[in-house]
Amino acid sequence: MSMEKEPKTSGNDLEAAAVTVQQKEAPSDPFLVDWDGPDDPNYPMKWPLRKKVRQLAGMGFNSLLTPLSSSMFAPGEADVLAEFHTSNTTLGSFVVSIFLLGYVVGPLIIAPLSEIYGRCQLYHICNFLFLIFTVACALAHTLPQLFVFRFLAGMAGSCPMALGSGTVVDLIPKEKRAGVMAIWAMGPILGPVIGPIAGAFVCANIGWRWVFWIIAMATGVMLAVTMLCYRETYTPVLLERKAARLRKETGNPQYRSKLDRGLTQQQIFQLAGVRPFKLLFLSPIVLLMTLFGATSYGELYLMFTTITSIFESVYGWRQEMCGLAYLGFGLGCIVGLQVTGWVANDIAAKHTARGCFVPESRLIPCLYGSWLLPIGLFWYGWSADKHLHWIMPIIGTGIFGCGLMVIFLCINTYLVDSYLRYAASVTAANAVTRSLVGCFLPLAGPSMYRSLGLGWGNSLLAFIALVFCFFPVFYSRYGARIRTSPRFQLNL
Repeated sequence: MSMEKEPKTSGNDLEAAAVTVQQKEAPSDPFLVDWDGPDDPNYPMKWPLRKKVRQLAGMGFNSLLTPLSSSMFAPGEADVLAEFHTSNTTLGSFVVSIFLLGYVVGPLIIAPLSEIYGRCQLYHICNFLFLIFTVACALAHTLPQLFVFRFLAGMAGSCPMALGSGTVVDLIPKEKRAGVMAIWAMGPILGPVIGPIAGAFVCANIGWRWVFWIIAMATGVMLAVTMLCYRETYTPVLLERKAARLRKETGNPQYRSKLDRGLTQQQIFQLAGVRPFKLLFLSPIVLLMTLFGATSYGELYLMFTTITSIFESVYGWRQEMCGLAYLGFGLGCIVGLQVTGWVANDIAAKHTARGCFVPESRLIPCLYGSWLLPIGLFWYGWSADKHLHWIMPIIGTGIFGCGLMVIFLCINTYLVDSYLRYAASVTAANAVTRSLVGCFLPLAGPSMYRSLGLGWGNSLLAFIALVFCFFPVFYSRYGARIRTSPRFQLNL
């Protein structure tokens, strides 16, 4: 698939334009604060490997645990409805998916704040709040209380989703970025997959409240680990701190960061607050690609909220055994992530060596792997509808999971590479859209399956996925032209 080559100096290229450590000559203004040469050990991209691994390992733990909470509670949905004396299945689905509504609101606050205070402080604050609200969920006495605390826990837990991609961009060069993104993405995706497996046994044996107590205990450990591991990685904040230190040491107020735009904190917050919306609604690349990822993610959560009832009613599995049905997702996700990460890194290295790397290079694996998504949906739906052996729908979920990972990783790296300097904002736009669809689409699951059945219900989802599979084909051809067109240049 041919891709148009764009000029090497891109206004969105943080590594080439904003991070001036790559410049050969020192800035002419002696009071303009930059890194001390291309090998400055304080520059996060030049940190020792062990320091990067420590930071990324802590972030991986963080990124696994909060999404785990989003779905680990799903098998206890019926138990919650029984305890609070209601039979409304829509409310039951909403108890699970309202966590994702917090994922919609959280990034819109966290991403702007990260441009003022950096990433590290927000990780710590949000992890602490996530712990508090998870304990509150375990102690909830009414269904409305559980709704509120789940929502607030989702807001706090969205931090690694909002800032994780940006942290990878801060630390890893583009030739290796896809592979590291694949490792990081195992948390946001495998968390929701592993959650129901563990949650089924917990809910069946010791009760749904223990789901939250277990998550709270793990969060306490995670909070201690990240307090030790995390260091600030965001270049504009680090250079501003360096400039502030020089102003204090020398008494000269003229020192300022190379990336300082002369804005107040209020102005930075206001600009950063509207930036995700500008990217989402004014950039056709961000709008359509995030919509593709969001629809895929919503279909994942729709399956999560219905798979337990399907395996109980169709295959007669006990509640705790139904959690094992999610293993197909898990294995498919692992295969999809690792293969896509390896292929994407190889493509990036070859294109960089030839001088033709563009963000659209990230879409090449998606041209082929995205078709696994509708294939998996057709396979899963009709094998369950025809009551084939239980391994058949599980294989279908594995195919679906593999395709989902290809889409998730390719879209994420494509958007981040397209807007490197604003990685947190474009990630926030992606997370908001994905979580909004993931929150509300599952509410339609029970009525859809009752009306259409398992076969045609999943076929409807597959036909929608088929339409979206043409998006990567379109943007691999015309994405560079759209991004560099004056018509679509955004004032960010």
